[in-house]
Amino acid sequence: MPVAVISFSAFAASQVATPGPANMALLATGARFGFRAALPFVAGVALGKQLIIWPIGFGLMSLAGSAPWLFEVLKWASVVYICWLAWRVANLRLSPDGAKVDKAPGFFAGLVVHPLNPKAWAMIITGFTSFVTPGTPALQATATIAICLLACQAVFHPIWTFGGDRIARFVAGKPAEKYLMGTLAALTVASVLYVLF
Repeated sequence: MPVAVISFSAFAASQVATPGPANMALLATGARFGFRAALPFVAGVALGKQLIIWPIGFGLMSLAGSAPWLFEVLKWASVVYICWLAWRVANLRLSPDGAKVDKAPGFFAGLVVHPLNPKAWAMIITGFTSFVTPGTPALQATATIAICLLACQAVFHPIWTFGGDRIARFVAGKPAEKYLMGTLAALTVASVLYVLF
């Protein structure tokens, strides 16, 4: 087959389901604002990955040879963004008993998570370089990768968000809350450093 769909789907599921900057953001958003309020953000995060998949599928990686500085700038912009996100998570406090809190981040806030997520870039590039037969038409390869990843995200992103919602019910307003948010922030930074180094 031009694209090893089953193998790539297994790879995609393993990547989408495991901790990373996006999943930490989803967990923290679910914990802070509740599952329902976080759903527009979840949708934005899921569709934001498409903003990387299609340009890569249609030749963005060819720029790596002619303008390597562009990817270096993107890499460090991503690191700064993820560290800022981790700082925000570390300083979040949950909402006990469903108390009113600031408005949850929306769809457009979710759209930028994956374009600034080094794990997402690494996952997608690996998909094209390891699971696509050379010579496969760009549209076919890109559409297959896009559909497989979107399907995995549709399953796992809501699970992470719902997990945050459930965790918040147990720790909101308690001493463990500070440690939970600090741990989520540390995992967010660790996940991006792991991908980079």
